[in-house]
Amino acid sequence: MASLCALVALYVFWFLRVHPDNVALVVFALPPALCALGVWRRARTAGLWSAVLALAWFSHGVLIAWIRPEEQALAWIELTLAVVVVFAASLPGLRARFNRKRG
Repeated sequence: MASLCALVALYVFWFLRVHPDNVALVVFALPPALCALGVWRRARTAGLWSAVLALAWFSHGVLIAWIRPEEQALAWIELTLAVVVVFAASLPGLRARFNRKRG
């Protein structure tokens, strides 16, 4: 949940400072905010949707890091947070898979 909230804060900072466009702010900041709300409310599918959307955030970060050198630092932060979201969403399944007793 912390990395989703950090993504929201990153997007608010990014789109208000670099690109003062309210539509882009809503398009980018609203999904992680809703996912964080779902995680907080322990919605069953919040982790899945967070991981699926994190793949798009990761792709966006790669694109921006590649084509806009002046925004590269923000893009790398986005990339890192997206990887953390995917790992955190996968952690319960990984624990269940590898904590099984053999035999």
